[in-house]
Amino acid sequence: MKLALFDVDGTLSDSQAHILAAMTQAFAGQGLAVPSRERVLSIVGLSLPIAIAQLAPAQDAATQAALVEGYKQSYFTGRAASPAPLYPGAKDCCLRLAAREDMLLGMATGKSRRGVDALIAHHGLGGLFVTQQVADDNPSKPHPAMVLAALREAGVEPSDAVMIGDTTYDVNMAHAAGVTAIGVSWGYHPVADLVAAGAERIVTSFAELEAAIAEMLP
Repeated sequence: MKLALFDVDGTLSDSQAHILAAMTQAFAGQGLAVPSRERVLSIVGLSLPIAIAQLAPAQDAATQAALVEGYKQSYFTGRAASPAPLYPGAKDCCLRLAAREDMLLGMATGKSRRGVDALIAHHGLGGLFVTQQVADDNPSKPHPAMVLAALREAGVEPSDAVMIGDTTYDVNMAHAAGVTAIGVSWGYHPVADLVAAGAERIVTSFAELEAAIAEMLP
């Protein structure tokens, strides 16, 4: 069996509007200057406490914890009002891959379990992902724990898996686990950064991604 392991935010789902709005409210709620769009998107993929620590390194632990809670409350309120969309072609690509007799799908994401469950339910993705590795249960990317846990759950060797993501954290995590990395051009880190991190392939559409997976995991 083969395993196609997907990041979520910036790869399957375009959640930047939710992320930026929630981060703005979290920082404003603590009376702090709001980080720039570029800085916020640069930490997408990291577990939330790690991301906040990078965005507000000068703040004490209590303030960072308050930022984390403020972000969570704002994000879930925004998501409930208007769930983040999938990128065009994402669902169809996953459905076709899952239909392969030799292919398993998984997720490795900095999102929470609650966030992943909500996204799967809203977009009708139930049953597609045999392993779902989330921030609640694993160290933050780029630690390889998520990929290693996904490989164990799926019963797949690293040589038979690919990690698909939009950030250098995804690429570095994949390589730390001995897995090939495919970078997507439509996410939150510049393509040049993905190339510099060593992504074995860069794709510009889900059709191209599907073809790349078929070639790399024949």
